Formats: sequence, structure tokens, C-alpha cells
Amino acid sequence: MAASQQGKIFFSFLRIGLLGFGGGPSMIPLVHQEVVKNHGWMTDEEFADVLAIANTLPGPIATKMPGYIGFRVGGALGCINAVLAVILPMIVAMILLLGLFSRYRDVAWIHGMSQGMVPVVMVMMGQLAWDFLNKSRLALGWGVSLIMAGVAGVLIYWIGLHPGLVIGALLVAAMLPLTKGKVSKEATQ
Repeated sequence: MAASQQGKIFFSFLRIGLLGFGGGPSMIPLVHQEVVKNHGWMTDEEFADVLAIANTLPGPIATKMPGYIGFRVGGALGCINAVLAVILPMIVAMILLLGLFSRYRDVAWIHGMSQGMVPVVMVMMGQLAWDFLNKSRLALGWGVSLIMAGVAGVLIYWIGLHPGLVIGALLVAAMLPLTKGKVSKEATQ
């Protein structure tokens, strides 16, 4: 793997680590921007698949996605490179900012600054959700997309089912027509 490619991986995920205020979920739109739009390392559909699988696995999404994408683009070194690039800014910032925050937590503008980030992250997640809903609409149509979103919402928010279980069930359901097609093709041959 060329050093320039490893450099692109490092600086892309370093930028995500530096700008991803709010944790893993707030980083998802930044990862999408870097991986799909800026570098073209994945398509929107591939990114959606990685996001779905990453949500079903245990652990923080902020390291799972960079790890997989880094491996896919740059092998084992790319995986290490991407994960280190995304976590180093968080570690340094956490040490510095938590020290400052604990010292000045009663200052009004510090409190207001932390509260001001909530709407920004909310808008970023809303934009990503809208993009995925639009892609789902194009692939499945409005009816199926809205029914799936509604059922997922009921299962997650009202029944309290873990989102990973819902995503896993949807992945299994999506694979069933593929296995039926293989079985019927093998039966006719």
C-alpha cells in the first residue's frame, strides 16, 4: 500500500476525530462525507451496509467504522492507521477539556457552549437520516420505506428492543429472498 494512501487514510480520520464533537453518532455524517463523497472509497449503499453492521456489533461505532474502512482501503496497516487517527484527538481533547471543564464548570458561557452543540448534532443526524430515507425510497418506494421505518420505530422506542436486534432482523429478512432464489435455482438444475 502506497504511503500516500496511508496518509489519506490518516488525515481523513484525523479530521473526523478532530471535528466529531459528541461521540460516535455525530461522527457518522463526517465519515460519510470523507469516505463516500471526498475520496470515493465506498458507495452510499456500501456505507449504509457498513453502518448497519457496525450498529449490530458491540462497542463504539467511532472505532468500528474507521477500523473496517481503514482495513478495506489500506489493509491491516490502514485499519490501525484509521483507528489511531480517530481516537488520538479524542484522547488528547478529553484530557485537556475535562481538566478545564472541571476547573471552570460554573462559568455560564462554558455551560451554554456545551448545550449549544446539541442542536448541531441533531441537524447532522437528521440530514443523514433524510439521505438514507431518500435512498430507501428510491430502492423500495415510499410505502415500504415508511412501513419499515414505522415498524422499526415502534420496536425500538415503544417496545424497547435494542436497535442492533432490529437491524439484524432486517438484514436476515433481506437475505431470505436471496437464499430462496438460490434454493429454487439449485432445485431446477
